[in-house]
Amino acid sequence: MAEGCIDVASADGITLLTINRVPKRNAMTAAMCDELRAAWLAFRDGPDRVAILAGAGGTFTAGADLSSPPPRFWQALPDVGVEIGKPVIAAVDGPVIGLGVTLVAFCDLCVASNRARFVYPEARVGVAAGAIASIVSRVPHKIALELMLLGEPIEAQRAYEVGLVNRLTEPGREVEVARLLAGQMMRGAPLVHRFLKRMVQQTLPRSPIESMYMAQSEADWVARSQDAQEGLRAFAERRPPRFEGR
Repeated sequence: MAEGCIDVASADGITLLTINRVPKRNAMTAAMCDELRAAWLAFRDGPDRVAILAGAGGTFTAGADLSSPPPRFWQALPDVGVEIGKPVIAAVDGPVIGLGVTLVAFCDLCVASNRARFVYPEARVGVAAGAIASIVSRVPHKIALELMLLGEPIEAQRAYEVGLVNRLTEPGREVEVARLLAGQMMRGAPLVHRFLKRMVQQTLPRSPIESMYMAQSEADWVARSQDAQEGLRAFAERRPPRFEGR
């Protein structure tokens, strides 16, 4: 089990999250998805205003670790498993595979090195979770299907041309450029960012899988609430519950 593989650093109002499991090309396990979810929650509830998601060692991520596949990977997806409300920038270098493509799709912006390659191999592996289907509302329809059905790499330049990437950089400069974009956002009004992001999310079509995950996230939030625990205790103790809305 990979643990402690999501590095978190904060500076100048910006949270940098780095997937750091270099010997395994940053392949994501269930434990790493839990770590990433916890990092998103900390960012959401903390003072920083912009987050950057990057990968260490010249690979963004090789996707889900098929030797320890994360069954609830969707909980680590920004604004799907965790409603964040703040801007999130992906800063990618090298291979961006499977779950990595899904992560990029749900980030607000993406900075990519010119050697980045986006690959979605589920059709070749023979398994599919379906969250990637929401990318069809973020890039042209036929490009989305090419990515999903062929499983062949889409190079950084083409990803930029079709709108999956906002900025191209030399390798090693992707986080630096993402920080420049984050710095520009820091000069904006956070309430306006939150409002506009929410309006965009309500405008974009969602796949049935994305809607299901978001509904499950809401249900999980209620199930984990203090009120839920109080209700069960009150039932066991044969007394009226004292709910506090938390």
